[in-house]
Amino acid sequence: MNAPTTTSTDAVLIRRTLAEIAPLADKVTSYFYALLFIGDPELRTLFPAAMDAQRDRLLKALLTAAEHLENTATLTEYLRQLGRGHRKYGTRPEHYPAVGEALIGALIRYAEKTWDDATQQAWIRAYTTMSQIMIDAADEDERRAPAWWYAEVVSHDLRTPDVAVVTLRPDQPYAFLAGQYTTLETPWWPRIWRHYSLASAPRSDGLLSLHVKAVPAGWVSGALVHRARPGDTLRLGPPAGSMVVDHSTDNGMLCLGGGTGIAPIKALVEDVARYGERRPVEVFYGARSNHDLYDIDTLLRLQQAHSWLSVRPVISDSPSRGLTGRLPDAVREYGPWNSYDAFVSGPPGLIRSGVTTLRDIGIPSDRIRHDSVEELVAAND
Repeated sequence: MNAPTTTSTDAVLIRRTLAEIAPLADKVTSYFYALLFIGDPELRTLFPAAMDAQRDRLLKALLTAAEHLENTATLTEYLRQLGRGHRKYGTRPEHYPAVGEALIGALIRYAEKTWDDATQQAWIRAYTTMSQIMIDAADEDERRAPAWWYAEVVSHDLRTPDVAVVTLRPDQPYAFLAGQYTTLETPWWPRIWRHYSLASAPRSDGLLSLHVKAVPAGWVSGALVHRARPGDTLRLGPPAGSMVVDHSTDNGMLCLGGGTGIAPIKALVEDVARYGERRPVEVFYGARSNHDLYDIDTLLRLQQAHSWLSVRPVISDSPSRGLTGRLPDAVREYGPWNSYDAFVSGPPGLIRSGVTTLRDIGIPSDRIRHDSVEELVAAND
């Protein structure tokens, strides 16, 4: 399907609505789901029993997409990923009209000051376009890939009291690019899916590696770190994400990874080595303490094996075996980086501050790669 062609007038009307409902997000969300489940009770079975875990995911994704209507390339790819990803929930084309009706109903209820006929028509046009992109992407994906993969836990390595490296064997080939992430469901929390970066480049044995940090009140992350054992079976959704290596260029690579955000950075390094390239790769690995550098030995072994790779640990809260301070600030001390492509991975706050720093030191926005913060909201709980 062609990229959406939304007029600037529609975009203005939609952003005006978004600004009005922003302070009422919780009320809008609750009303949206009430309308959705009353209008089509069958849809309730597609969501987890405990809605508090991810009750705002669908609405937040739709509103995020609407906010970026005029950025057609980014919007189309974002929606295509959503459409492919929704297959694992059991979403079908006939479900989309009910979602659209609930969306419009919630906006009518809470955008009282800005809502009028023109605004309603703008939202209808936008949702019609967005939903069709998702439907088409799901239909295309159905012809070439399963809706989900079963994956057996083959090893579970507890690196720190709250960080585990989990290795999985999918039941079918799982094609992905280094730097992408997967979505995952555990048997202990049915229908609750979380995003986790794949921690290696594609391997000849087909195994997948994830780095998981248990976070407070994190149902899925806690189960993966403290409960999962070899022999357990999980479900995986399709790979997604655009933080991948461009092998058509020999630009240097500047990589910022914080916490378990080092996982996809390691995958990118392996990918460069796999292609036999010798471009300079500079990795800044951020953590709060030396203890939290749970994968530093792996990275140092890679550095020892490849002269083009440099790894610099950056510790924020204690005396360090490397640099001390905030990760983005440490990057400023080196360089220049204007000829490098940049990659940022970690918590949303790190991504935001990292992107700001990289722009400030002269790296153009189109050469800064990271997974969308909006896509990964609450991704690691």
